[in-house]
Amino acid sequence: MSTTFRTDFVRFALEEGVLRFGSFVTKSGRVSPYFFNAGLFNTGRSVGRLADFYAQALEASGLGYDMLFGPAYKGIPLATATSVALASRSAARGGDLEVPFAYNRKEAKDHGEGGVLVGAPLAGKVVIIDDVITAGTSVRESVAMIRDAGAEPCAVLIAMDRMERAGSDDSLAPHSAVEEVQQRYGLPVISIASLEDILSVLAERGEMEAYRADVLAYRARYGVTV
Repeated sequence: MSTTFRTDFVRFALEEGVLRFGSFVTKSGRVSPYFFNAGLFNTGRSVGRLADFYAQALEASGLGYDMLFGPAYKGIPLATATSVALASRSAARGGDLEVPFAYNRKEAKDHGEGGVLVGAPLAGKVVIIDDVITAGTSVRESVAMIRDAGAEPCAVLIAMDRMERAGSDDSLAPHSAVEEVQQRYGLPVISIASLEDILSVLAERGEMEAYRADVLAYRARYGVTV
């Protein structure tokens, strides 16, 4: 299957203003030459396209799975919309794929069905779906909930892999947040796109050459070895 969806996604993120270039102070205090904010996919049209990219990335991975899990809060609409996109893509091919999904509440509900989990019962192989991985807190909590329910976390699916090491300038971590999750939990991390795909798109746009130079310099300082 072609992986051109990766650079198509970067172009889409640029069109929607979700991916921006300039000078941005990150949560860690670094000054980054680019910023990716999936929260700006905030219309039915844009979320629908985003979900189709998630579905393409999951299909291209060849991963075997049974359902999706969206950690609160950003993962909730992502898991829901991606389940819809997978069904739509299957129907377009004459199939009838139905992918169950579940998500969690931040606080347990003490009436009605109760508990913190909503949606389909967690069972089988579960894909955790989120926008990005930063500190890995959401993954850790999701893995615990899935295992406590007797199911098996089998992968993490994200929109963008920044391929960036954590830590202070004088004490950089040896691995990126994505690599840390892969090593700590033994789970593959599937991304729609990565910093490499951003650089590929910048290379084809002459008017963005200055931004590409800045991103390359940032990668040389903080990036992981490809």
